[in-house]
Amino acid sequence: MKSIKKLLIAGGATALAVVGLSACSSSSSSSENSLTVYSGRSESLVKPLYDKFTEQTGIALNVRYGDSAELSAQIAEEGSNTPAQVFYSQDAGAIGALEKASLLAPLPTSVATTVPQVYRTANWTGISARARSIVYNPTLVPKAPKTVFDLVKPEYKGQLGIAPNNASFQSFVTAMRMTEGNAKTEAWLKGIVANGVQKFENNVTIVNAINDGKLGIGLVNHYYWFEIAKEKGGAQNMKATQAFTSPGDPGSLVNVSAAGLTATNANNANAEKLIAFLLSVDSQTYFATETFEYPLLTGIPGPDGAPPLSSLQSPPVKLNDLSDLPGTQAMLRSVGLI
Repeated sequence: MKSIKKLLIAGGATALAVVGLSACSSSSSSSENSLTVYSGRSESLVKPLYDKFTEQTGIALNVRYGDSAELSAQIAEEGSNTPAQVFYSQDAGAIGALEKASLLAPLPTSVATTVPQVYRTANWTGISARARSIVYNPTLVPKAPKTVFDLVKPEYKGQLGIAPNNASFQSFVTAMRMTEGNAKTEAWLKGIVANGVQKFENNVTIVNAINDGKLGIGLVNHYYWFEIAKEKGGAQNMKATQAFTSPGDPGSLVNVSAAGLTATNANNANAEKLIAFLLSVDSQTYFATETFEYPLLTGIPGPDGAPPLSSLQSPPVKLNDLSDLPGTQAMLRSVGLI
């Protein structure tokens, strides 16, 4: 298990210390009426779905919340003794690392082919999708670039905001490394640093700064613009505008939240029911209307006002390959961004 621990615990304190939670008891995880979930998706985001699942099925969920990479590393540390029966990851990289370490069970037949093949593997399935986007204030930045590589140009000097510690930003950089190569990616990172990039704690603060006229342009996930618009009473009250880069550009990466069964739970009926529930029409509609993500179940409309998911051509990278976070983090450290 050492390889995956090195993969997901890159520099600093170990994931086990950060998660800071003792293992669930074997009795709770083996109960016929309960299920232990390691959730990289935040409580505020998915607890309504978990509660609804319990209400409908009578299956109690023992949920451990935390950072996806940290929880993935904890599953690796616990190995065959992990109490986790389902891992619900915020991104494909963390769950992909578990698959590469043979720590996931094959998907149950009932859910194995529910979503398009590009958003799943043999051992995990995407649940919802989000696209990288550019948010900008037309007063400060007249138009958004068609490629993120233009952000090193003088017209964006001191205007760009990023959240370099954010998992989605790091996945975006990882995708750039996979498709454009390490040399070009590092040159781009050095370029935005030289161009006065501003670092933020998270995507929300970036969008708010742009909307308030304190920042010109930022790299975020698409749904944050919709969240702020909802808070402001609608898109008509937004000063910030959202745009997407050209098809295939790293700035248009489509990533997924994803779920899978741990290797010791290949035939767990409760785990299978939870994944099927997350891929149901009601749950997929919840993602579109409440969290403004793209549902992956065919036929469910995406967020109102967002371009169709089919129109967003992600760069040609396999989502499983986004697991190389340490390489990305090392590069970000080398240029002074983390």
